[in-house]
Amino acid sequence: MLTLRSLAWIPFLAGTMLAATPTSVAMTEARRAGPEIGKPAPDFSLPDTNGEEHSLAQYHGKWVVLEWLNYDCPYVKKHYSSGNIPGQQEKWTAKGVVWMAIVSSAPGKQGYFEAADMNARSAKEGSRANAVLLDPDGKVGHLYDARTTPHMFVIDPDGVLRYMGGIDNVATARVEDLERATQLVDQALTELSAGKPVSVPTSRPYGCSVKYSG
Repeated sequence: MLTLRSLAWIPFLAGTMLAATPTSVAMTEARRAGPEIGKPAPDFSLPDTNGEEHSLAQYHGKWVVLEWLNYDCPYVKKHYSSGNIPGQQEKWTAKGVVWMAIVSSAPGKQGYFEAADMNARSAKEGSRANAVLLDPDGKVGHLYDARTTPHMFVIDPDGVLRYMGGIDNVATARVEDLERATQLVDQALTELSAGKPVSVPTSRPYGCSVKYSG
């Protein structure tokens, strides 16, 4: 039952809710802004699993692929157990592309490993990435609006984002579906290497949600 005392709180609560709403919206929009095709990719600096620091700026002049990673995600397992992602990593790093996998899983959440354990897991999964970068506080993940594992980004030698989205266009965790999938990252790199525009510059990323701390 409402009383005079409880009614007295209503204007205060309403004012609080109204005051909080624009701030909450602004924070959400800032988090979801993310990078844009044709514009410079956000710079960042992260340590890898061997303690070496990597920044996007240091790879100016090279093609760069960013791959959001969680080895325990079924969708990621599909691409590693089949050899699909390791095969693409090997193919393109041999051509001078810098391929970095980024782990934004928070401590205690799926996909998070201490550095030594991550190295062991990468060896087991057959990773051929140049480095696995650790982003446990999720700052770089939010900077790129990374939503799924995998979520892929291709950046040109001038630091401009040329592709972002899924590794391919068949959003399942079934290995057998790779036969009918278009490998969108591979396609983008092939087109760009030939001096052509990317025919599919964006696609819907699919997989497990990135296991952020909040």
